[in-house]
Amino acid sequence: MTDGSLTPTERTRVKRLADRASYERADVHRILDETYTCAVGYVIDGRPYVTTTAHWRDGDRVYWHGSSASRFLRSVVGNEACLTAHLLDGFVLARSGFEHSMNYRSVTVFGRVEMVERDRAGVLDRFVEKIVPGRSAELRRPTEQELKATTILAMPIEEASVKSRDDGTHDPEADWGEPVWAGVLAIESRFADLIPETDPPPRASVLPLLTSASDEVRTSAVRALGRVGSAADISFLLALAAEDGAVRRAARLAARSRDRVRATPRGSRARV
Repeated sequence: MTDGSLTPTERTRVKRLADRASYERADVHRILDETYTCAVGYVIDGRPYVTTTAHWRDGDRVYWHGSSASRFLRSVVGNEACLTAHLLDGFVLARSGFEHSMNYRSVTVFGRVEMVERDRAGVLDRFVEKIVPGRSAELRRPTEQELKATTILAMPIEEASVKSRDDGTHDPEADWGEPVWAGVLAIESRFADLIPETDPPPRASVLPLLTSASDEVRTSAVRALGRVGSAADISFLLALAAEDGAVRRAARLAARSRDRVRATPRGSRARV
């Protein structure tokens, strides 16, 4: 990581209220690290777009990711983009509406977007570590299919600036005597209570049926998998089979689905 200041450019130089600007790398990094979401602006086919996404930083690069099916992500690779993130620290409540303001910290980064091709699992680990340090070591490793379905983009932090405000009201002297409260309503972000996952997702709940249920339930489950076209229907049928006497009902539902599935292209059917 490079220390020191970034050189202001025509795009990053703060012209209005320039005293609120900073070009220190440490300030840029600090805001990127403290924020979890950003807005990325870019131009595709002459039209402007802004996408809100999650981001993380590693050294002098900022990263974000999305689906490999996204044409927006594919289109922005190799092109210029602008990434912004901010923290809202307080509402400045003045003695007139005109003088109201906000205390904030914001960062803007310009650069050319790159596709991340190497150590993709490690790069995603650092995203998880930003959210909950130490958690990546507890999770199962991503599969090749999951990595293939994920696009990771990066942008060097070489052209960036910070603008912030941390002050009280700037009321004109003529307003000082107004009978209204004035000051700063501070805002803070914090983590609240953990909310544990008690009920497994429907699709996850069906998996034990294929290994731990009775032969009758397992056989009916496999038959249902072969007959039903959608994953949601499969999950539903297998969940039914987990109940007492539900194997028969699952078989009936599978039979009812048969006509619908016959009208579905063969390649779209679920396979066991």
